[in-house]
Amino acid sequence: MSKKTFPYPILDEIDEPVKQFNELDVSLIYSYASYLNWLFPERVELVKGKVFKMSPAPSRVHQEIAGNIFLKLGNFLDGKSCKVYSAPFDVRFPKGSKADKDVYTVLQPDICVICDKNKLDARGCIGAPDVVVEILSPGNTKMELLHKYKVYEEFGVKEYWVVSQSDQSILIYTLNDEGKFQPSKIFTLSEKIHSSVLPGFELALDDVFEDIK
Repeated sequence: MSKKTFPYPILDEIDEPVKQFNELDVSLIYSYASYLNWLFPERVELVKGKVFKMSPAPSRVHQEIAGNIFLKLGNFLDGKSCKVYSAPFDVRFPKGSKADKDVYTVLQPDICVICDKNKLDARGCIGAPDVVVEILSPGNTKMELLHKYKVYEEFGVKEYWVVSQSDQSILIYTLNDEGKFQPSKIFTLSEKIHSSVLPGFELALDDVFEDIK
């Protein structure tokens, strides 16, 4: 089997911890092994080895929406085998080897539900969650809808919820039998969403965006 190649140089090892974000060389492909050695305060994600700086601390509105959804999921899953987690929470997406040096995509979904406990370890999740929820904020729409969409589809996330705080709406992408996302209608206030992954779960959009101003 031929060795996998990348269009950019790969940094296999870092001798010293990286303490400043601007010390990173954006021309390099980084692995999760490198990611673990970064001590700077900025939050970043890896998509196929390329570094993406996340937005500054989420806005109050973002956090309220995330909290409302997390609370509903948490209450529903109480006593069940599936677990719900909120960012910051590393989800690694391995292709083949799960060794740190061989993992090149690491994301931090706003909320994720994981039903296979074998995917959980002390550092987060390794493998696709069953449900991912991303709350769009001004400035990160392209990242969420393009880069993350492709990762979640490629690695088999069963449901991907895209929550728009500006439109107060939710769009659900469901993975079909061919491994492709199929979009739902756009759900808005006064409507409810259901999950094919979590039978019996119901989420009223009025509860998500209640008193959000």
